[in-house]
Amino acid sequence: MVNTFFYKLANWYFTKNALPYWTILLIDCMIVYLSTLLSCLIMHRPGYLGEYFLEISTLTGASLILFILAFRLFHTYSGFIRYSSIYDLQRIALSMFTGCVMVLVVLYLFRTENWLFPINGRDWALMALIATMLMFSVRMIVRAIYEKSMNPKGEHRIFIYGVKTGGVGLARFISDQPQYEDYEISGFVSDKEDSDKKYLMGKRIYVNNDNLVEIMKARHIEALMVSPLKIERLRNNEKLVNQLIEANIKIVFVSSSEEWDGSTPLDHVRLKEVEVEDLLPRAEIQVDMEANGAQFRNKVIMITGAAGSIGHELVRQIAVYKPKKLVLIDQAETPMHDVRLEMMQKFPYIDAQTVVTSITKRRHMRSIFKEARPEYVFHAAAYKHVPMMEDNPGNAIQNNCYGTRVIADLSVEFGVKKFVMVSTDKAVNPTNVMGCSKRLCEIYVQSLNKAIVEGKVKGITQFVTTRFGNVLGSNGSVIPLFREQIQNGGPITVTHPDIVRYFMLIPEACKLVIEAATMGKGGEIFVFDMGQPVKIVDLAKRMIKLSGAQNIEIRYTGLRDGEKLYEEVLNDGETTIPTHHPKIMIAAVREYEYEKAKEDEDILLELSYTYDDMAIVRKMKEIVPEYRSQHSKYEKLDK
Repeated sequence: MVNTFFYKLANWYFTKNALPYWTILLIDCMIVYLSTLLSCLIMHRPGYLGEYFLEISTLTGASLILFILAFRLFHTYSGFIRYSSIYDLQRIALSMFTGCVMVLVVLYLFRTENWLFPINGRDWALMALIATMLMFSVRMIVRAIYEKSMNPKGEHRIFIYGVKTGGVGLARFISDQPQYEDYEISGFVSDKEDSDKKYLMGKRIYVNNDNLVEIMKARHIEALMVSPLKIERLRNNEKLVNQLIEANIKIVFVSSSEEWDGSTPLDHVRLKEVEVEDLLPRAEIQVDMEANGAQFRNKVIMITGAAGSIGHELVRQIAVYKPKKLVLIDQAETPMHDVRLEMMQKFPYIDAQTVVTSITKRRHMRSIFKEARPEYVFHAAAYKHVPMMEDNPGNAIQNNCYGTRVIADLSVEFGVKKFVMVSTDKAVNPTNVMGCSKRLCEIYVQSLNKAIVEGKVKGITQFVTTRFGNVLGSNGSVIPLFREQIQNGGPITVTHPDIVRYFMLIPEACKLVIEAATMGKGGEIFVFDMGQPVKIVDLAKRMIKLSGAQNIEIRYTGLRDGEKLYEEVLNDGETTIPTHHPKIMIAAVREYEYEKAKEDEDILLELSYTYDDMAIVRKMKEIVPEYRSQHSKYEKLDK
């Protein structure tokens, strides 16, 4: 009967939004008063409290005005008591310390020989300690009652991966946030064997070993919440990831590990169930963005392909460092409109010129260069889809090769300090038109840089090229396609059971582009370490499992025109030279003379307007002898 009454009373209270703030304030004032009496009882002779009870009560009552001011200053009574945490203890302690200091200052100012105060400094100090403990205890008792009465078992049982700062911080965050009140922390996971069977925050610590997932299944654990400081370790533990997915145990990350350093409160982040991009094994990329970004401050920066995946991310990352002006070029109207709206919303203080045009329009581009006078050019504009360019080699030449030549030549003419071209791993031993067109772009800008260094072309521009593979989440990439196919009930289409690709996050790739732009002196082709290649069919299987979908078929469609099973990052005859950044190497490629490269470009451009696919590709193979077609109508040209 008593338990039933208690539960009903607790349920009635906790279904209210909150106690009025004045009620909490009144309770705190009562605690201050009682703590003052208790401190006098402890610190003085027997009978002292009874002898000076009226004076002590009067002085305490008057002092409450100052304590109320301190409570107001530190907001000790404005929160939800049911969600109290260690941070409330800090606020209470600071408010009591501040209140005592103010009281002692006032008493000192009003002291007289005939007016002796019955409470001395030691009494106030002990009172502050007792009151702090009592206020926090009341809050913890209310919180405990709430947790037991309103959510006695927790609807979702979870483990937290991490036992030091990160794990404890995540546990406190989950416990303190109302939106996660349905989660019950049932244990912690540690990588250290000596942590086994120890306890943290009243919960057992389990060791991350071969038995962990079986233990989680036996304890009906629904999710593993990962400390931001453990994300990289979990990501590279493919065995554990696969076991968790097979056991239908969810994996939950903090939305971005960059938003939290492991010690500050997790007030403004959110938890999210992982997607396949989060679980691809890769080493963390460290880049000093402050040092790199400083070069862009108060500079005019041009970015071509600014509405594309890489270009748009470059816009975001460079805008942070407050350039004088951003000149953004792309021929896709609607995506460029999105870029313009984002710049107005997030970077209203930056002069951002959004231009819808093609980089092949030399006259228009020249007028833009003449007006803007960019100091840095990031050239990310290109046609990139392999099957599309296989069918349209003329357009690949006009847009990729000639467009690059237009931007490169104008950069020299108008004194651009540095030109950074975004290339692709498909330019290495190309097997398709798109890859070969990007290799031709590399040849032109590298030969132009060589001509400037040798004094054959007058200019100051340093040309730097960056090569990397697929970026996760880019327009037309495989992961968004697979996700859409799963949502539609399948099948997932994979070209070949053995096809593998390198993957990198778009922000990571752009950080390395900016790093390469900083270190480049001109003429280098920087190659990014893409980590371990990923088998596409394994990626598809993992996405199906993570989605929870049933009976999704994987259908093999055959390699597309120009597609190869394995992407390479370096040419057969190339070697790499290390740089100060472990993720960036310099490709030692053969050099081309500028006059020859320019002559070849002229011939190719003229051929492109004939739209004679065979003639165009024949010339491309002549210029780039390592270009060998695969699964393409152009294979006959290699015989």
